Amino acid sequence: MTTEHILHHTDVEAASVEVPSIAIIGGGLTGLFTATLLERAFSQASDNTLIPQMTVPQITIFEKSRSVGRLATRYRTDDHTGKNWQWAFGAQFFTAKTANFQQFIAPYLGSGLIQPWCAKVVDLHSASVSGQSPDIQQKEQWSSTQARYISTPKMTSWGRVLADELKHTTINFKTRVAPLAHYTQQSMSEESQKTELFDDTGRSLGLFDWVICTVPNAQAIALLANSKFPEPARFTEPKMLACYTLMLGWDSVAQLPDILSHEVQPVWDVAYVNGSIIDRIFIEHQKPKHDNLLPSVTIHARNDWSEQHVDDDIEAVKSQLLTAAQQALNWNEGSRPSQIDCHRWRYAATDKVSNTYSNHDASEGSNKETGILVDNQQQWIVSGDWCAQGNIESCYQMAQQTVAVICQAT
Repeated sequence: MTTEHILHHTDVEAASVEVPSIAIIGGGLTGLFTATLLERAFSQASDNTLIPQMTVPQITIFEKSRSVGRLATRYRTDDHTGKNWQWAFGAQFFTAKTANFQQFIAPYLGSGLIQPWCAKVVDLHSASVSGQSPDIQQKEQWSSTQARYISTPKMTSWGRVLADELKHTTINFKTRVAPLAHYTQQSMSEESQKTELFDDTGRSLGLFDWVICTVPNAQAIALLANSKFPEPARFTEPKMLACYTLMLGWDSVAQLPDILSHEVQPVWDVAYVNGSIIDRIFIEHQKPKHDNLLPSVTIHARNDWSEQHVDDDIEAVKSQLLTAAQQALNWNEGSRPSQIDCHRWRYAATDKVSNTYSNHDASEGSNKETGILVDNQQQWIVSGDWCAQGNIESCYQMAQQTVAVICQAT
């Protein structure tokens, strides 16, 4: 059963078998991709006359925040002009290296929701002496042949569209799922196991045939504590790293420091920073379809430094990052940013070195990615980008694996 084609959904007569109920914990991209591919796979099976009893499952997504997608965008509005500063303070872009994912995003490229970002990239060496200009060297220009993509007009836009397109899925926002409790239900013909989920207040969220956990692995460990999920050590093998994001804004292009001005060469969009606690700098207002933004710059700290300071006071972290940013961008009092904000991501990136099977799994291949984790008896699946490379394409690949398991078992 393939899940790779966009299908036209048709009304299906009531099935003779019970409609499967599926819970997805986490409304990030892994959860949205999983719900989308499940709907498509079961709708395709329903349209297949050879399998007339198939029907679309009842899918419920439980999301602890008030929005979906995890492609974070923050903005502020200037009271005088009505224009916005805008920062993609989570994932800045994504790639599509596999044919399946390229096919999946093609309609969104066609509509303009997703745009290729052909950024000019430089290496930047921060100045070691106050007032000294940083050293900038051209590195590369991203091209359409190895494209990086963004969602427009905001990085959150794609997730919201994916959610709006779901036809058989309910999304419950601001719902925290408590650690899983397992119950067995007795049917008239056979014994079938269902899982009853509860929120953090003890309220029942319903009974489900399948439970798919798509949250970061540290949260998955808490949800599945004492659940007898097989190979619990596999949860801890992928190491999730923190990241701090610094967001800067200026009132006008004229107030930008020289290093960000179009009048100074070379013009650049992305800087890889060397000799600093900063990892990369992204110029937001130069991205495709971002022309109306006020000058906005997003800065990501190094993951190793962020991990070392993950529990530090956020104001102290912001102060250190601001000092490093000034060394990298070389502003003075006249070109100091007017907008300054900082965000802490506890689970921002997957350590690719640790995200492999351990040596005792050498028969599987010591460099093999974890992949989704499945408890076939209880029909629980643990998924997420951390099960692979930790990027957005990994979200899609783990969703594919999840759907394949459920379709095979149905």
